Amino acid sequence: MRITLLVCVLGLARADAQDAAALSEQAQTFAEQKRLDEAEKLWSQAIHLSPDYFPALFNLGYLYVEEGKASDAEPLLRRAAELSPHNFNTYYLLGVTCRSLGRSEDALRAWRSALRLQPNNLRLMQIMSVEYSKGRYFREAAELATRALNQKDRDPNLYFLAIKAYQDAGDDATARELAKQTVARFPDSARANFEYAFHLQKDGELSNALMYLKKAMKTDAHYEEPFFFYGNLLVDQDQSAEAIPYLKKAIENRNDYVPARVVLARALMKLEKWDEAIAELKETMQLDPSHPQPHLLLSQIYFRVGEEAKAKDEKQISFKLRRENPSILEALQSRPFPQN
Repeated sequence: MRITLLVCVLGLARADAQDAAALSEQAQTFAEQKRLDEAEKLWSQAIHLSPDYFPALFNLGYLYVEEGKASDAEPLLRRAAELSPHNFNTYYLLGVTCRSLGRSEDALRAWRSALRLQPNNLRLMQIMSVEYSKGRYFREAAELATRALNQKDRDPNLYFLAIKAYQDAGDDATARELAKQTVARFPDSARANFEYAFHLQKDGELSNALMYLKKAMKTDAHYEEPFFFYGNLLVDQDQSAEAIPYLKKAIENRNDYVPARVVLARALMKLEKWDEAIAELKETMQLDPSHPQPHLLLSQIYFRVGEEAKAKDEKQISFKLRRENPSILEALQSRPFPQN
């Protein structure tokens, strides 16, 4: 009796698997025909019949990812990854899903598994390096950016990724050396010239930095960074009138460029053009209501023109925003990626 029962159970399991396969294949046909509601129902039925049937788990998870239903997709893809630990696409989609749910560390863990399966996947390396940086895992971001660059050194974007990663990690020497290599390899790249100029200025080599900044501006008049940086240098050297055209050009290239607007306001303040500075700061506040710096500068203007009550109010707002958004004005510190 016990043997007969076992045979019957195994027979039912095989039948369920066969039914699940048939349902999954029909669902795939419906999906290709854009009959997504019907496909979803059939894949759900297949999983109900055979909870460990990988194709149904993966495909339904993928469908949910495409439809923006990350919460529904995540358990399906996680189970699929457990059943098929050598499937790159499952881990990749699981990472995408976790990132959509705001779980960056889980996303990176899934992508680490994916990268072990395809260790030369450049696209994934770039995605992971950026995500590491967002989480302040700067050392991991730099190591992965270097790995990508070593694999394909003909792509300037990989150089820029590595430069930023090492800069964020506090390794300015490596960032500068990479910037030097980048401008040597891509001399007609506006960004390459700007990146090297940034590091030259940081190391006190101002005359050389200005040369590369001027070349960057000449190479690409629509690239906002060199114009802002050049203008900022001029303001710091008390050449505010000369700085204004460069800062306005940076803002013309990128209207929501808050740092350029703040420096422009500083330049106008130094020239005692109070009304223009106030107008600039108020527009900046509309673009970024959480930034404390425009309120602090506005407080200083009101104090200078004798409106002490307004100055006090704006200063208090600035302090409040500084407490609520400390990362805006503070350098972010690197941290190691958690092992568990």
